[in-house]
Amino acid sequence: MRGADAEAQALKHLQAAGLRLVARNWRCRGGELDLVMRDRDTLVFVEVRSRARSDFGSASETIDARKQARLTLAARNFLGAHPEHLQRAARFDVVALDGAPGQAQKLEWLRAAFDAE
Repeated sequence: MRGADAEAQALKHLQAAGLRLVARNWRCRGGELDLVMRDRDTLVFVEVRSRARSDFGSASETIDARKQARLTLAARNFLGAHPEHLQRAARFDVVALDGAPGQAQKLEWLRAAFDAE
């Protein structure tokens, strides 16, 4: 599954669950946020991961400490650029898609997948 397709599928799933899109593919020096969403009053930074094969682990297992640090930095930069969200609670979610395109895929939504360091 290509990145844009995985993000579109994740976005559709999260919107069906009641989250609202704030930003998509927000880039800054040193990082990118796939999706920034609102879950009521909470700002949610969503990392979308996909894996066609599980030979080297699942999609959710690809969020290592280095990736978490990049996401945390990008989230801080986002908040700096959008101070209207500074007073909101925030969390980091992961949407992981496992399986080859055109086949049955498993979507896993990990709420509060990790804490900012």
